[in-house]
Amino acid sequence: MLNITNLCKEYEGFKLDNVSFYLPKGYIMGLVGKNGAGKSTTIKSIMNILDFQGEILVNGHGNIADEMMVKQAVGVVVDLPFFPITFTLEQVGKYAGAFYENWDRDTYYNLLNKFGLSSKKKVSELSRGMGVKLQLAVALSHKARLLVLDEPTSGLDPVARDELMDILMEFIEDGENSVLFSTHISADLEKIADYVTILSNGKVFYTGEKDILMEQYDIIKGDYSKVDDKMKKDLIGLRRYGDSFEAMISKENYKSYDANLFQTESAKIDDVLIYAERSDG
Repeated sequence: MLNITNLCKEYEGFKLDNVSFYLPKGYIMGLVGKNGAGKSTTIKSIMNILDFQGEILVNGHGNIADEMMVKQAVGVVVDLPFFPITFTLEQVGKYAGAFYENWDRDTYYNLLNKFGLSSKKKVSELSRGMGVKLQLAVALSHKARLLVLDEPTSGLDPVARDELMDILMEFIEDGENSVLFSTHISADLEKIADYVTILSNGKVFYTGEKDILMEQYDIIKGDYSKVDDKMKKDLIGLRRYGDSFEAMISKENYKSYDANLFQTESAKIDDVLIYAERSDG
């Protein structure tokens, strides 16, 4: 559904550096990284709203050569609605529908009803959670195949977040649709993501199946005097506390060391992100 190859974009003080990853049909990918890691730049590149180098394919079509086709197939959801705040939801449907070949008015109103949104409400009257649902209603009404969500759960209460997760799971049920989900809330990813791409300072630290990521790294702690030069090269994001240390290490690399010398526990998504950032810093 989405294939990004060698994506590069440079600003003053920041560079998106040869970012490559792919998202198969029928799956949800979490795009994670700290603020400034390149998540939003990646999403803006997918939507071709800034200049970039590299190749981006959506369902096999280039997002520049086939821009209109790609934008018909992509639905975008951000943390706050991008519709005029004076519009009623009825007006949102009327004007948004004019841009899409596959717009289905009945689907839009059915989704408003399903999401508990009144067509008479104004965009300015919506809560943050309602604003996310409105954007989803628009995206699903023009039969988007790829949903691209940029921090949609930021500021949502737990109930609204849970409802959003259910909507996304329902969206991919037929195996033909996919979701790219940018977030810093790892609990959401652990619940619904099949794939994860971690960006660290504009580079891909990891991309692949979430379950493999969860099995790939350990957090290691212990006496720093027992760390030899070889191990120092294998440690990721090393931090010392007096005579002690903590770091991350791949489980594969750790097999070559004496397991009795150190304490380890499996790394979670947040751990991988934190130690990756320490490594770059």
